[in-house]
Amino acid sequence: MRFSITGRGLLAAAALLLTPMAASAQDFTPENPECIAPANPGGGWDFTCRQVGKSLQDLDIIPSTMQVVNLSGGGGGVAFAEVVNKRNDDNDLIVAASSATATRLAQNAYPGNTMDQVRWLGAIGADYGVIAVAADSEIDTLPALMDQIKADPSAISIGGGSAVGGWDHLKVLIAAQKAGIEDVRQVKYIAFAGGGEAVTQLLAGSLQAFTGDLSEAKGFVDSGDIKVIAVLAPERLEGEFSEFQTAKEQGIDAIGANWRGFYAPGGMSDDAYDYWVKAIGTLYASDEWKAIMEANGLAPLDLQGEAFQSFVSDSVQEITDLSKEIGILQ
Repeated sequence: MRFSITGRGLLAAAALLLTPMAASAQDFTPENPECIAPANPGGGWDFTCRQVGKSLQDLDIIPSTMQVVNLSGGGGGVAFAEVVNKRNDDNDLIVAASSATATRLAQNAYPGNTMDQVRWLGAIGADYGVIAVAADSEIDTLPALMDQIKADPSAISIGGGSAVGGWDHLKVLIAAQKAGIEDVRQVKYIAFAGGGEAVTQLLAGSLQAFTGDLSEAKGFVDSGDIKVIAVLAPERLEGEFSEFQTAKEQGIDAIGANWRGFYAPGGMSDDAYDYWVKAIGTLYASDEWKAIMEANGLAPLDLQGEAFQSFVSDSVQEITDLSKEIGILQ
């Protein structure tokens, strides 16, 4: 995926940061703040809701506890439909989103729904993709995994927390394409409701590899359950993640960055929208959040409000183009 931020987007982001928030935004305060994580506990969306919710509380950016609700199904489609059809004017609600959300929207996988039916609030960083195996696996490198797929595609099952054709699936197909696998549709991908479930099946022996993001893999790496054989970043990450090889340095030039952020109901009032945009921007600018980003391998992505809306629109278009290239979309 061509993960980029246009100059126009950066200028818009700067303008938003420099423009004082309208006084009317102070007229709204959420009574029962809620974040929907569109997957089961243990995945990236769950991490986004829980970590951001806790940080907003700890920094007194929101006045009360953020309730986190897990609403899995359809690669985020169940949550999206719930917001659009039943909670369209809920001012207290935000929903975790990512490149996986943009992927499903790009592929028309949320029947009857489009990105314009919700309001896009802001990003809280970008999460590089990883490909991992069980800690006791004989596979130690990405080329070794790809060689096994070339030899017998049916013998290697790779699981992830997005639906078939979703962002976790696309990351593997990008790597396979760059590794010289001519028909990437032969790659056997199994979809789970969240990254945590996929790792559980990896450890049970039902899968030979896992595709996800660094933030959701980190806990399993720390516990010694899995080993990362490739990070889909342009260069090695810093700090404790520097030990992980990139796919690129192993001769497979695959890059996949998953942005993380939030959307809100399309009928949310302007006062509430301004409140949440400002809250996410304030959190992102804090030293506390910068430390969390570093600890979880998140790369910078500072976009709120209209700049983020434009960025998501560009992401959807890019993924549409990529899906056509790979044959997922006609």
